[in-house]
Amino acid sequence: MNLPQPKWRLDEYLDWEAKQPERNFYYRGEVFAMVGVRQAHAHVAGNIYSACKAALRGTPCRAFVADMKLRIDAADAVFYPDVMVSCDARDRATPLWLAHPKLVIEVLSDSTAAFDRGAKFAACRLIDTLEEYALIDIDVRRTEVFRRNAEGRWVLYEFSGEERVEFQSIGVTIDAATLYENVDEEL
Repeated sequence: MNLPQPKWRLDEYLDWEAKQPERNFYYRGEVFAMVGVRQAHAHVAGNIYSACKAALRGTPCRAFVADMKLRIDAADAVFYPDVMVSCDARDRATPLWLAHPKLVIEVLSDSTAAFDRGAKFAACRLIDTLEEYALIDIDVRRTEVFRRNAEGRWVLYEFSGEERVEFQSIGVTIDAATLYENVDEEL
């Protein structure tokens, strides 16, 4: 007999998560352990972060990689995106999480791709400051950038192969050589 698992409240999760040695994300009252990533995933996330950080130097925008929480109260969720950029002063007042990013980027893995494309993207669309949500598929060298247009609709811009990837929300373009630097060619 399977007994129903108790639901967590967001404040309970945040208190508990602060004491954990490993990262765990929170979605609608449930807590999920995060698994490690392969080297290619870590390289691509690091490459994007480095390019964004360098390009945004001297602006009010700040790039974050992997360990910063994204809190989405409207979705009852807390995630750890691979890369985020916030230009919102309100995020400087919350040292443990961001709530007002302009850009969220996920590097896909087999175990998270469906969630990143589905429930996580649906939750992120509730963030009123979010202008772009990007998904990077290393294995096929494709980046899907979903941009919110003036009507509030999300439009897909796809970049593949040797194309440069444009993150219009922050005015940053990353060439494929930089994006995939240190990623084995035999993927």
